[in-house]
Amino acid sequence: MLRSLSIRDFVIVDRLDLEFSAGFTVFSGETGAGKSILIDALALALGERGDASMVRTGHARADITAEFAADAAARPDLEAWLQAQALSLEEHGGVLLRRVLDSGGRSRAFINGTPATLAQLRELGDMLVDIHGQHAHQQLLRPEAQRKLLDNHADLGELAAGTAAAHRDWRRLVKRCEEARGRDRELQLERERLEWQAAELDKLAPVEGEWDDISAEHRRLSHAASLISGAQGALDVLAESDNAIVPALGHIVHQMRQFAEIDGDLADTLAALEPAEIQLREAVHSLTHYAQKIDLDPERLAVVEQRLDALHSAARKFRVQPAQLPTEHAARRLQLEELTASQDMAAMQAATEAAHAAYLKLARELSKGRATAAASLSREVTRAMQDLSMPGGRFEVALTPTPEAQSFGLETIDFLVAGHPGVPTRPLAKVASGGELARISLALQVIASSASLTPTLIFDEVDSGIGGAVAEVVGRLLRELGQGRQVLCVTHLPQVAALGHQHLRVKKRSEGDATLSEIVPLGRGERVEEIARMLGGVEITATTRKHAREMLAL
Repeated sequence: MLRSLSIRDFVIVDRLDLEFSAGFTVFSGETGAGKSILIDALALALGERGDASMVRTGHARADITAEFAADAAARPDLEAWLQAQALSLEEHGGVLLRRVLDSGGRSRAFINGTPATLAQLRELGDMLVDIHGQHAHQQLLRPEAQRKLLDNHADLGELAAGTAAAHRDWRRLVKRCEEARGRDRELQLERERLEWQAAELDKLAPVEGEWDDISAEHRRLSHAASLISGAQGALDVLAESDNAIVPALGHIVHQMRQFAEIDGDLADTLAALEPAEIQLREAVHSLTHYAQKIDLDPERLAVVEQRLDALHSAARKFRVQPAQLPTEHAARRLQLEELTASQDMAAMQAATEAAHAAYLKLARELSKGRATAAASLSREVTRAMQDLSMPGGRFEVALTPTPEAQSFGLETIDFLVAGHPGVPTRPLAKVASGGELARISLALQVIASSASLTPTLIFDEVDSGIGGAVAEVVGRLLRELGQGRQVLCVTHLPQVAALGHQHLRVKKRSEGDATLSEIVPLGRGERVEEIARMLGGVEITATTRKHAREMLAL
């Protein structure tokens, strides 16, 4: 549930820190006091889009932080999501969502102090809070909203998403089959071209790293005479001529050892000469081995030059560097395999049929779940209508099979209603008046929310268009919902406000030229005054105060 909300410089709120408790909490206040700003601020912390106009005039940024209690044992789905995002619950078992919006319109988001994306914020927010806006009853006229409400009520959201994904896969394969049939001649020519190119490269069989190796071998073979001559000349100078360096240096080192025993000042000279003699002898050994190994091999040179020419020619033909021929070979082979697979109409048709079967399996399971949920929701809303001043009214969720399979399933979903006994049900949009629509919408939202796992439910003036005894029923519905869930409700109805477990008042105050909004929790006496204001307007009389006390007592 929502533990606390901290707001800084948001619209007309300068600084606000609110603590929340479980149960049913109501917010009231005069028109224009900023009751819905609280909901807007929380929605921003939950990942809704924001803009620079939300930053309080004259300030650099708006900063909203929402803290939620989260029991890992009760919400393993929440803990699993956090772990998947490399996040974890706070030490005190909570989740901290923060959103910073600057005056330039740039936004930053954080989850438990770690930078996050808006998508992550929204995904996590959907698991923590469900917000019902004041125009929810108007949205409920749209078929997709009715379908979503039924699916959410029946906990079919995941199955519906899986059905939509299966439908996309199936339609993608259908499109690929159609394109393959339409491009058959073009694909055949492309396949012939790729087969020729792949065969050319198969015959050449370039190997990774071959170009560098054979180029080095060619350089060595083509300069073999020079290399042999150079190596032998170096050996003559170093070790094999009459005046060779290595024997002469060995003689000098021998003398220096004797002289160093006589005069220690020659020790440094000896230390410099001895390593030189060792290194020169190692060089002679290496040159001797090299001279014995290298040989003039015109036949091998011819083979190497032929291979180089073949690699050069293929590289020019395929317009790549010679060293890239192995990669090009693999790429052409892969293209040919993919094209061959794409032209295998039998395999493509089989894959398409398998995808269709997978879609139908999910869609039929979804239809079965919807049918059960539709019957249950119809009964529950019909029962609620009797208490909402619609005696004899009936509500029905109609499932109509679609002519063709759709991404949302095999049926359309229509909410039908009969406002009076003895009349047939008709679509919600055609028969419900504004007041009836608001009442039915609220009943639907309350009933659907009761089946949800979302721990915090927010109703933003969803009780508009109703009043009197119906308003009291609405308040009781929300209070009953608050017995097992945290419910926050922005209301203008005293009948609803009187039934809250907690009551907060939103009011405006002036500070210089600025108008600011603040929210204060109300005690028993203050609640009487606020309920009286909601009942009687500007003039609060003893009668309205008495009425307010009676409402609170009930």
